[in-house]
Amino acid sequence: MPTRSKSLTTTSRRKVSGGPTLAPVHPGEVLLEEFLVPLGLSQYRVAKDTSVPPRRINEIVHGTRAITADTALRLARYFGTSDRFWLNLQARYDLEVEKARLGDRLAREVTVLGKAG
Repeated sequence: MPTRSKSLTTTSRRKVSGGPTLAPVHPGEVLLEEFLVPLGLSQYRVAKDTSVPPRRINEIVHGTRAITADTALRLARYFGTSDRFWLNLQARYDLEVEKARLGDRLAREVTVLGKAG
């Protein structure tokens, strides 16, 4: 069974020295584990301080909502990070989820340029 990472350093699906495959890390997990918990911030506080609906932060933290450009800009300003940090987390997550979904289909369905017969 895949396990979830609680670290910023593990953000993709991969084997760990013969161990289980780690599930992709949603940016909401990073927001919670690397920012909210260590800084003692509530989801409500972050939502109010960034002028977004509390539901948006809650859904991001629970992995049911993606980080948009608007949210990335707000979180970056609030936490003193870059907007690209948040968007890159989301892009990496989306790519890993899609790779898992496609599986071997990509290799079967897409011909590499120059290898077409």
